[in-house]
Amino acid sequence: MEVTYKSTRNSNETATASQAILKGLAENGGLFVPDSIPELDVDLNDLAKMNYQEVAYEVMSRMFSDFTEEELKHCINSAYDQKFDTEVIAPLNKKAGAYYLELFHGSTIAFKDMALSILPYLLVTSAKKNNVKNDIVILTATSGDTGKAALAGFADVPGTKIIVFYPKNGVSPIQEKQMVTQKGDNTYVVGITGNFDDAQTGVKNMFNDKELAKVMDEKGYQFSSANSINIGRLVPQMVYYVYAYTRLIVNNEIKAGDKINVVVPTGNFGNILAAYYAKEMGLPIAKFICASNDNKVLYDFFETGVYDKNREFILTTSPSMDILISSNLERLIYRIAGDDSEQNSALMNALTSEGRYEITADMKKKLSEFYGNYATEEETAATIKKVFETDNYILDTHTAVAATVYDKYVEATGDKKPTVIASTASPYKFTRSVMEAIDSQYAGRPDFELVDELNKLSGVKIPQAIEDIRRADVIHDTVCDKTEMEATVKSILKL
Repeated sequence: MEVTYKSTRNSNETATASQAILKGLAENGGLFVPDSIPELDVDLNDLAKMNYQEVAYEVMSRMFSDFTEEELKHCINSAYDQKFDTEVIAPLNKKAGAYYLELFHGSTIAFKDMALSILPYLLVTSAKKNNVKNDIVILTATSGDTGKAALAGFADVPGTKIIVFYPKNGVSPIQEKQMVTQKGDNTYVVGITGNFDDAQTGVKNMFNDKELAKVMDEKGYQFSSANSINIGRLVPQMVYYVYAYTRLIVNNEIKAGDKINVVVPTGNFGNILAAYYAKEMGLPIAKFICASNDNKVLYDFFETGVYDKNREFILTTSPSMDILISSNLERLIYRIAGDDSEQNSALMNALTSEGRYEITADMKKKLSEFYGNYATEEETAATIKKVFETDNYILDTHTAVAATVYDKYVEATGDKKPTVIASTASPYKFTRSVMEAIDSQYAGRPDFELVDELNKLSGVKIPQAIEDIRRADVIHDTVCDKTEMEATVKSILKL
């Protein structure tokens, strides 16, 4: 079955999978979505006999139908290799009454590795398929994890450059150190005086700037994105939900066809949308539990049907979720609007002009599979401490938000179906917040001293990603105002 991609803001704008991956963003700020999601027509028991790479091929080959088997298997096998510190790629760990899907075993110890390890291969393959001669400039905003994962993925990839913008005071010290020490002649990292939403808006504005595109083309460049707005990011994320389900079958926790719940800590909504797409493909998921931190714009949306970003932006200990404009929610809005690009565009325009929109009662009914809640900073810290004390298992702050919300869900509903919690980052990435949650005696101690203490407590080997940055030199020290992002890009590219 051939899958065509359409823009959420103009149904007449279509693309093949490779074209959508190349463009990253559709015209007028729209996102590419599949015109239909094909059935995963492989028996779940057969999938349970496959390794991660094999499951990845079965899922991605349905969604990326213009890739040949040889092309797609090359991308998959190049991505999911020794860069991961475990052969199973995404282990499922049964702790504290749930199944933690550990998505942080890649080279930058966060879930973004799961998609950003393969995106460079998908992008280079897409460029060849479409006879692109320009160099590809990856332009990305990050709330902490996407940046490093994208930098690591694209460093020194021929025919590409990567420019990452991040909020200068809005990421953890280790997240920042990972980015600013990144090697590679084609890598550029820029801190902005603003928050993630400012960085994301600036990037989107550059994508939509026709004059800038023209100037870049004359110089032999074109933009693409490594953010989750790129369908090449989203589809690989579908894989690990299918894989997790099949591991539950292998471990005799469920039988094929049994329904499970999924809990995802999310700010930009891409990670949970991938689970929703996996269900559309046929994965038996009953409930999508959407976990927010104090920036609870998504929780309020699921409660009221009103999306309102007009509120205080709060810096938390789970910075990758400190987001008020959840870009990927647009793909779900488009779907519950009956794939109506005009209705979707009107809502997105209202978000731009007024900072809010309200969906119809009929659209809200279609969100019944979703449950939203949030965790305060105090609740998040308490969950880290509790799970450590009861299960000798240390959660990072984002995963602790998810665990907290899952407890609230069970208390509210009594639903105890087998539940997979997306564990999105290693606790080593947020060492200070994690260690201070476990015991206040760790307050004020140096970050890398806390790394060693976390190693003693957990018995988990210190990831190579952390060892690599202990004494690494800062390479990138550029900082600009949020209004100077385009000028900074022009300077980097010598336009």
